[in-house]
Amino acid sequence: MPIATLTFNDPINSSLQLGDTVRYTPVSTSPNSNISTSNTLQDFGIVNSISADFLSINVVYSAPATPPSLGDYIMFEKNKQVNTSGVKGYYANIKFVNSSNKKATLFSIGSEVSQSSQ
Repeated sequence: MPIATLTFNDPINSSLQLGDTVRYTPVSTSPNSNISTSNTLQDFGIVNSISADFLSINVVYSAPATPPSLGDYIMFEKNKQVNTSGVKGYYANIKFVNSSNKKATLFSIGSEVSQSSQ
């Protein structure tokens, strides 16, 4: 599979991880406007490596996909099998500490819990 290196002028969002899916949309702007007139979203590939300075990424893509062009809007999607929300497992230990010397009242605690095994 081919690998493309995408380089950016500004650091990429720090939540980007290996295995995230890269997508892009061609951008064409109207005169005197910064509004995108494109509504096509293209899947590109999977993030294979991220530079230490977050200015470039390597993306593995399959042959029918074409790399984005200069000026296209590039985004990424998290891997839903790896990045689920909530605490995983059967239990969690939580410690609350009041580092202030003033009295504090705790009214409620909530969490989303997902069982991680059968």
